[in-house]
Amino acid sequence: MTITLGRRWLLGAGVALPALAAIPRQAQACSRALWNWPGLGVFIGRNMDWFEDTESNIWILPRGMERNGATPVNPLRWTSRYGSLVVTVYDNTNVDGVNEAGLAGHVLYLPDTSTGPRDPSKPGLAIGHWLTWFLDTCGSVAEAVERTRAEPFQLRMAVEPNSGMPGTLHIALNDKGGDSAIFECINGRINIYHDRRYVVMTNQPTFDKQLENLGRFQGFGGTERLPGTHEAADRFVRAAYYVTHLPTPRSQREAVASIMSVMRNVSAPFGVADRARPNIATTIWRSVNSLEQRTMYFDGVYSANVFWMNYGTFHYAPGSGVRKLTVVGNYDLIGDVGARFTPATMFAGLPSNE
Repeated sequence: MTITLGRRWLLGAGVALPALAAIPRQAQACSRALWNWPGLGVFIGRNMDWFEDTESNIWILPRGMERNGATPVNPLRWTSRYGSLVVTVYDNTNVDGVNEAGLAGHVLYLPDTSTGPRDPSKPGLAIGHWLTWFLDTCGSVAEAVERTRAEPFQLRMAVEPNSGMPGTLHIALNDKGGDSAIFECINGRINIYHDRRYVVMTNQPTFDKQLENLGRFQGFGGTERLPGTHEAADRFVRAAYYVTHLPTPRSQREAVASIMSVMRNVSAPFGVADRARPNIATTIWRSVNSLEQRTMYFDGVYSANVFWMNYGTFHYAPGSGVRKLTVVGNYDLIGDVGARFTPATMFAGLPSNE
């Protein structure tokens, strides 16, 4: 695994950036936006877009759990240092979550992902376990960047059996100090884009090209007006624009509503999904995480209700057990649902298919 660090581009500074000759005009799945407001804290919005219901549930995972990287040869092994609250898809992959140290992470679809040839001398980590490793072992974005630079593992591809789709993904991390980093694996190389100003991530193309594309638009050094489609490059521009133009919030409630409004702006409606092209996807659920308030808000599009949980009150001590909130089919969830988690058997993460 080779590590590179991204150039320090600035979002929202009006600096002229080189324009791309062409951006692939395909819609991709998922969006993430970070808003750091002094005095109220850090708020992260995230959309999950997919061509079908992802059957997502929410889990409390204690610290002290023994893990492995789920590769056939020389899997990475570790013990979780931090407990976490996570959201799964199909109850087999952790795609979103936050640990008790205040590090939050978000898995988004990136078809450019490729893990390269296997080097069995390096511990292997199936790509669906990547976010779990971050939340288990790192207390901040800076620590995650430093640990990744040390190359403790080699990422390996996995296939999600329900959808039949390969786990081509990238990860955004953010922490309660407002720091941010994007991690992408291209041809076996993990590219790291680390800067607290990297507040938006969508999907294809890769993050460096998204930043170049941003420079074509008004407010970011260019002349083009805000784009309006649900394609990934367009959502990136709109999220970057609106998150930097939110009004001053007077309370946590207004701050949560503000970042939720941005995520609704970059959502995709029903009717755009295409199973043959999973990158043409409908928004299935949205979440907003207040790292200061230690509360996650969840907005499932199959329900008219928003619910939330104050994960700062949860117990994560070794032996406290895995607990689960069943969201699938549970349309009466509303308000504070922290007391509705029940003991559960730990979900089995996807193994590498390489």
